[in-house]
Amino acid sequence: MNTMGKAKFKRILLKLSGEALVGSQGFGIDPQIVNRIADEVACAYHRDVQIAIVVGGGNIFRGVQGSAWGMDKAAADYVGMLATIMNCLILAEVLKTKGIETRVQTAIAMPAVAEPFIRLRAIRHLEKGRIVIFGGGTGNPHVTTDTAAALRAAEIGADVLLMAKNNVDGIYDHDPVKNKDARKIDSLSFEQLRQLNLKVMDAAAVSLCEETDIPIIVFNFATSGNIERIVLGEKIGTMVVAQTLEAKKI
Repeated sequence: MNTMGKAKFKRILLKLSGEALVGSQGFGIDPQIVNRIADEVACAYHRDVQIAIVVGGGNIFRGVQGSAWGMDKAAADYVGMLATIMNCLILAEVLKTKGIETRVQTAIAMPAVAEPFIRLRAIRHLEKGRIVIFGGGTGNPHVTTDTAAALRAAEIGADVLLMAKNNVDGIYDHDPVKNKDARKIDSLSFEQLRQLNLKVMDAAAVSLCEETDIPIIVFNFATSGNIERIVLGEKIGTMVVAQTLEAKKI
């Protein structure tokens, strides 16, 4: 890896799924995994990059799970939002043990444990070199954390949205699990992503990134050092942008 490189992106938003915190145990939070995530984030942070993070809560509770139990969908989604905040608080504390100043902001007010989401305050934290972790989704039911990530990226003026995946190294033209001949796509446009009907992230999130001209990079988080490589400008995973020469060839 280039140890002397200059960061390509000044401000990034990293979207982590709750499942990324599970490890091999299948549920909850694996301390070793959280520590590894913090190390990965720290490597990028020390490249002088401003970092915001949105974490899902699927390792603890998912709204669809509650609906299957007969819960009202909105009520189940609120429980899921609380799960994301638990993950945020844990990740923040682990980052602090590594000497990185961190703030948690939540879409659901809970002043005893975190700041409320205030856009200008979040930007100020980033400018002061603090990592900001956003919890509670958008604060609204029926909205995914993918969409929350796209919204927060737009609100803070992020240069790029990094979508961390646990089991795939980018976007493929077909499901690589089901089709061994699936071809990895290095770059494509938002329009092509829709045309191919690839379920990479929530459609509302894709549309929001397109409207605000924020590129999306889908990458394999399991590969150590990928976040740092991305911020240094290496072509990792798949980039989704308004239009590229590579996208025109697909």
